[in-house]
Amino acid sequence: MSTSEGVGDPRLIAIDLDQQSIVWRSADIEQERRVAIFDLLEGNHFAPCKLYPEGYAGPYRLKLAVQEGRLCWHIASEDGQHLETLMLAMGRFQRPIREYFAICDSYFSAVKTSTPATIETIDMARRGIHDEASHLLKERLAGKIDIDFDTARRLFTLICVLHIRG
Repeated sequence: MSTSEGVGDPRLIAIDLDQQSIVWRSADIEQERRVAIFDLLEGNHFAPCKLYPEGYAGPYRLKLAVQEGRLCWHIASEDGQHLETLMLAMGRFQRPIREYFAICDSYFSAVKTSTPATIETIDMARRGIHDEASHLLKERLAGKIDIDFDTARRLFTLICVLHIRG
């Protein structure tokens, strides 16, 4: 690892979703995934709280996977060296994920057939659910990984993609 003691770059430079965790996704969801990853890599704050060998402090590669109902955060250094795997129980996320899926379905249907006012109302509700879940994610990662709100929002989108069932 090349980062010297005390110097770091607390951000993600690569993110991957475990393809075995994803059962099915529509074109709309695939677009959401692409946008979330693009936006995440354009600007994020991702700082694991654990001290790594040689004072490594970023940048990071992240692979998200679901195993036995837990969200696995496989964190690696810039050169791909495994640093740690965090396991996060998903119980508290089940309701927000369900609500987010339901409102997204309504939103994608409305975009095709509804008035702009209806679409805006549904989109405001969608953003509200997304924001609440993002705060929950930040709370659940406290003491493990320091992330900003925008990073939490984009990561929540990706977590939802991992939970889609056909």
